[in-house]
Amino acid sequence: MINDRKVAVVGCGFVGSSSAFALMQSGLFSEMVLIDVDTRRAEGEALDIVHGVPFASPMKIYAGTYDDVADAAIIVVTAGAAQKPGETRLDLVNKNVGIFKSIIPQIRESGFKGILLVVANPVDVLTYAAIRMSGLPEGRVIGSGTVLDTARLKYMLGEHLDVDPRDVHAYIMGEHGDSEFAAWSSAMVAGVPLNTFCEMRGHRDHKAAEARIAENVKNSAYEIIEKKRATYYGIAMSVKRICTAIMRDEDCVLPVSSLMVGEYGLNDIAISMPTIIGKDGVVCRVPVALSDDEMEQLHGSADALKAIIDQVDFEA
Repeated sequence: MINDRKVAVVGCGFVGSSSAFALMQSGLFSEMVLIDVDTRRAEGEALDIVHGVPFASPMKIYAGTYDDVADAAIIVVTAGAAQKPGETRLDLVNKNVGIFKSIIPQIRESGFKGILLVVANPVDVLTYAAIRMSGLPEGRVIGSGTVLDTARLKYMLGEHLDVDPRDVHAYIMGEHGDSEFAAWSSAMVAGVPLNTFCEMRGHRDHKAAEARIAENVKNSAYEIIEKKRATYYGIAMSVKRICTAIMRDEDCVLPVSSLMVGEYGLNDIAISMPTIIGKDGVVCRVPVALSDDEMEQLHGSADALKAIIDQVDFEA
């Protein structure tokens, strides 16, 4: 029996604890269990976060074990080795697949039937690993994908155009990492094609602006890590956004990472594309029209991920 007011967070590092803090404030849940290999860290984070409950909504928050996740509606998995300065997300793959081999079987053995939200990096490979290891229907395993990258894109376009980023409709697609790309051809602001809106705001050098903004989006994590050693607030808000879409059955479109089953000619790989998300996870993927160049970038991104996947042993 699923308790649709319960969430579990596995991993209490910067990302996990920030995500738990954001979820405490969301009002989506009345119970949250924190799990970490360092039990005292989980206990400390639970104590710290629960002291904010008098300023939010009533909620039970505690450190627990995998025995406590069986009835959770969502498990957020942030556990994994941290990305170091100069290290790409794909450099993390073997270390973090190994960590998943200890986590995911315990989740499976608990009898968990909810939705698994993978946040640890490299998120596309680890989402694929979780699908392979968990025994859950593929649509109930979701990676945070390029939800944060897309938020960064919308923010930077909003700054560039001096417009509310919530009125910017554009997506980062592909790998959450170095081969990601902006789908410029479908980008709009308040229903107006991006280039038309740019010209309305006095910007005409579209290619240069697109290249600069896309590069800044892609390098955001590296810049933040170089300056403060980790990124966690932006991804915490992304976790909250995805959980909101699920718990409120919004059927909203978010660029999460999920298993491709023929879209854009891609199969047996988890990668990010706009996807309708509701109470059961993936409803369907939205085949945004891509230019020939963008399609080439998507397949290049998929090939880069596939090359990694083919070298990894996913057997738990």
